[in-house]
Amino acid sequence: MTTTLTGENSAAIAAKLSKITTDFIAAHGDLGYERLDGEEADFNQLREATHSLPFLAERKLVVLRAPGQNKQFAEAIEAILADVPDTTDLVIVEPKLDKRSVYFKVLKQKTTFVDNPAMDERALARWLTEAAKAEKGNISQTDALFLVERVGADQQLLKNELAKLMLFDPHVTRQTIELLSEAAPQSTIFQLVEAAFAGRTARALELYDEQRSLKVEPPQIVAMLAWQLHVLALLVMAGDRPADTVAREAKLSPYTVRKSTQIARQLTPKRIRSLIHQLLAIDIRSKQAPIDSDEALKHYILILGQ
Repeated sequence: MTTTLTGENSAAIAAKLSKITTDFIAAHGDLGYERLDGEEADFNQLREATHSLPFLAERKLVVLRAPGQNKQFAEAIEAILADVPDTTDLVIVEPKLDKRSVYFKVLKQKTTFVDNPAMDERALARWLTEAAKAEKGNISQTDALFLVERVGADQQLLKNELAKLMLFDPHVTRQTIELLSEAAPQSTIFQLVEAAFAGRTARALELYDEQRSLKVEPPQIVAMLAWQLHVLALLVMAGDRPADTVAREAKLSPYTVRKSTQIARQLTPKRIRSLIHQLLAIDIRSKQAPIDSDEALKHYILILGQ
């Protein structure tokens, strides 16, 4: 049997792979277990692993991580799958797949294809509360949501952050989150944009200064602002279309799109175009002549709140 594990939810992929591996070793021992990384192994190694018969074991489990990175393997995928022996269980782990590629279409049609999409922020918060309970700790739904907004929506990162917080105190609170976790720059830029559009200019400028104190340089801030404006522009131009539809068609995280929806409701197409052009002007000027980028960006933040 051949299984494909894919999707943005790295924690779910890791959990499924761990179960497959643990169950196999419990039933057949570890002599038949083999794991290769597609970025390191060459084509002959990948092909040999998938086609060779088990040695000193009844069955064989082969786990290939990102074998599609090997162009020769990706191009030969249909023939490779056809020649996998009945005594081999093959697991292909591909976190990112190009859905336009033949490689994706073959995996989708010829393997047990398990997609692991990213969870939205509220689902992640619920998952965090359950994960804390399972480890004999607790975190409220509100504080769990704050943790998601602070460090981002990567489930594996959140799992690690929760473990760290619970080592300090099994009762996780907003205070311990602020004390022991570091705000992700992308998350903080969204908070900056949100504060600016809400007219909380002082808070927006405070967040800007926090970014600079974290050694985030003006070009990086410009890039993150541009990304936020890109998401907002998609939502503004989408009109009444649901956020999940926009996320799917634009190939964006539903979490990213949903949290930007409220801001987008305040904007018109003319306004978003103007904001994009003004940010572009700052970027161009900063590359053509020496300017005070900090002052230019702080002035731009004031413009966002107008």
